[in-house]
Amino acid sequence: MIKRFTENIDKTIASSSIILSSNIQKHFSPDGKAVYMKGNLVFVDSSVLEIAMFASETPESVKIEKYRLHYMKSNGKILFRYDNAPHHPEIASYPHHKHTPDNVIPSSETSLKDVLKEISATIIGKP
Repeated sequence: MIKRFTENIDKTIASSSIILSSNIQKHFSPDGKAVYMKGNLVFVDSSVLEIAMFASETPESVKIEKYRLHYMKSNGKILFRYDNAPHHPEIASYPHHKHTPDNVIPSSETSLKDVLKEISATIIGKP
């Protein structure tokens, strides 16, 4: 299941027309039932998405235990970040939340595909 999970992420990245380059490293556990993925995507406007994700197999599925999807301008200024670090217990969707340049707001756990749609809307003005 983990292998299929990482293959789906690779396919999502490969199918995006707004990604200029990709550098994602995958570190699998010795038993092959967990993966830590880390790296970045550079987009056609030079903005960057940093990705850090730890996922593991359960008997029924793959569970994303920890994630951080940090989108920023080429100069490093944050545009948004989704994560589930447990540092905002006041947020209704705790531990899931979204950082914007000025705020922290509730969010559900999000997928890379959904984040790429959001980035696409930012870059080219449509979903």
